[in-house]
Parts: sequence; structure tokens; C-alpha cells
Amino acid sequence: MNKRKIRLVSTIIGALSVSVLVTNTVGPEVSANSKAKTVTVGLVGDSDRQLWEYVKKDAAKKYNINVKLKVFTDYVKPNQALVDKSIDLNAMQTIDYFKEQNKHLGKKLVPIGKTYVTPIRIYSEKYKNLDDLPKNATIIVPNDGSNEKRALDVLESAKLIKYNHDKKVPGVKDITTNKKNFKVKEVNSEQTASALKGVDAGVVNTNYALDAKLDIDKALYTEPINKANKGYINIIVSRKDKQNKKIYRQVVKTYQTDKTKAHMKDLYGSAEKAAWDIKLK
Repeated sequence: MNKRKIRLVSTIIGALSVSVLVTNTVGPEVSANSKAKTVTVGLVGDSDRQLWEYVKKDAAKKYNINVKLKVFTDYVKPNQALVDKSIDLNAMQTIDYFKEQNKHLGKKLVPIGKTYVTPIRIYSEKYKNLDDLPKNATIIVPNDGSNEKRALDVLESAKLIKYNHDKKVPGVKDITTNKKNFKVKEVNSEQTASALKGVDAGVVNTNYALDAKLDIDKALYTEPINKANKGYINIIVSRKDKQNKKIYRQVVKTYQTDKTKAHMKDLYGSAEKAAWDIKLK
């Protein structure tokens, strides 16, 4: 899940509906007992860090909070770090990805606010249009559970393939229709952007695309934003026992502002859309 991210080997849909847990507001504030004013937020990739540098300044000015940013290189570690209490919050994953991971971490985590939604895209360094992709072209997709399903959805939405939706954790082996005999290959999420040079096309998470300076506007295809894709909204997550901590809620409030929207547009253009007040059709 962002540029995001969302960029693992497990089931996609958890029994608990996270979309019920995540609301457009940050909920009631509960006074924090701790006198500490530092909040460590886990991120993935530099593209998210750029926006959070603005949030960090605003949180210091408005609430006297020192937001410390810790950048990870993959999507597995930030949730584990949150469980291990080495960070206080993370902001690096989609709702669907969170559900998958939280099940395997004992459901110790909870979303406390929405951030943004970043449609993922199909990119190519060889071709300018989907129709230009030749027969037997090699297309790469992320190999982790939720991101691979999302990539297959994008390829299907672009009418390149069809796959078996009955599978809980679909992969390239579950492709049922492939008229141009595309060779769909799985690679690590963080390697999709760099691997584009050696293939015909690839589905790349937006945060990795931005980090690699890929031209968003020249993508071959963009994932639609609608109710069917609401699980791809990104969220801020805390430990369940700390979800109402005042200082954490203040960080969420600082993020969910028009000022952040303006920063988001300046940094990412059309790559991201604020999600805390988004209306999906």
C-alpha cells in the first residue's frame, strides 16, 4: 500500500472489517499519562518522509510535539516495530495490507486515521501505450500477498488478463485468461521500479515509483479510485492499547488538514489524494 506503498505472504482479507474501524475523524481524545512529547513514526521510503517533514513542523508548532521519523525499506518491519514498541505509530500501509498483517501479529494494532490513497500504475520504459505491448511481453508484479492481488486487479482492469477471484491469495499461477501470452513475473515490491529496465512493463507501487523518479503522467494505466478499491486507502496505525493517547491523536489531527493537502499536491501532484474526507463512488 500511498506512494505508497503497500508494497506479505498470507491471506488478504481478514475477518475484521477495518473500514469500520477507520473513520474520517480522529475520535475522542484521552489524556496521556506520559510527559514525553516525542512520537516516533515509522514510514517506508523517502517519498512519504517528504510530506511528514511538513507534518513534523506543524506538530511542533501547534502541539509542541517532536515527531521523529524512522524510515524502513520494506513493509514488514514497521508493523513488527510497532508491536515491539520501538516506534509509536506507523503510516505506510493500506487498509487491506493492514488487515492481513494484523491477523498474524495477534491483532495488537489498530488504525487511528486515514491519510491518502495512491492509485498504482502500470509503467514501461519501452512502450507508450497498453496496446503497444507485444505478445509474450514480460510484465512484473509485486510478489507479496496484498500487493500482488492489487497488481492482478490492475492488469485485469486494464483488460490484459483475467484471474481466478476464488483464491484467497491469488498469484500469477491463478491467471485464467491471457490472450497475448504475457509472461507475468513476481519480484519483490521494492525492486519493481528498478527491474523495469529489463522487462516490457510492470506494476509499481506509487511510493517506489516516486522514489525512482518514474513519470506518473506517462504511466500506461492508472488504477481507478472507487468503492471497490477502498481497501487501498492508507492509514496511520497505533498499538491497540494506545489508540486513544492524546499525543497520537494530535499527530493525526496535524496530518488531516488543508495545509497537508496543499503540501501533498505540491510534492506529488496527481499521484496522491487526501483520503480522510474522500467520497468514493
